[in-house]
Amino acid sequence: MTRRRLNFAHMPTNALFLSNDTSTIANRCSAAGKWGKLDLQKSDVMAPRISRIFSIVLLAAATGGAHADFTDGKLPDGTYHCEVYLLGMFLSLGDITIKGNVYSGPVTFGTAPQAYNYQMNANGEITWLGPLGGYTTGGNSISLTQATLDGQTSPSFDIIMKQPDGAFTASTCTKR
Repeated sequence: MTRRRLNFAHMPTNALFLSNDTSTIANRCSAAGKWGKLDLQKSDVMAPRISRIFSIVLLAAATGGAHADFTDGKLPDGTYHCEVYLLGMFLSLGDITIKGNVYSGPVTFGTAPQAYNYQMNANGEITWLGPLGGYTTGGNSISLTQATLDGQTSPSFDIIMKQPDGAFTASTCTKR
């Protein structure tokens, strides 16, 4: 049996199999050597690595647009319809209108008499700086409001209301 010599002269030895030892490379490639001259190019080794790196970067870029982005501190402008699931059915709690950092509502019919400011932090937690209809009357108070802006569905926010008896009720407001 004649052994053929492997040609690694045109590439650095550490580019193949992450090894600096030429004999290790030759041993790993000896099976290929018996069928003919093994002529590996640097691109043969680097292409899968570059492809893998490119795939990771592409995946990160794709998911980057999909997760919540609260950097500007405001919800997208529009009308958000609020509902609560109670006793096996969805009950409408009215609509909240958002424009910039200002909200009005919730209203069921007509328009809200006045608009108020709100703030949203980097985690998507909203602080209402004025009354919020039935959510803040009759002893009710807002415990938490959390926005969801994931790009796959309509923007929305969940309002957790604390009732006077200490019970909590959750409702969801989704942009129409």
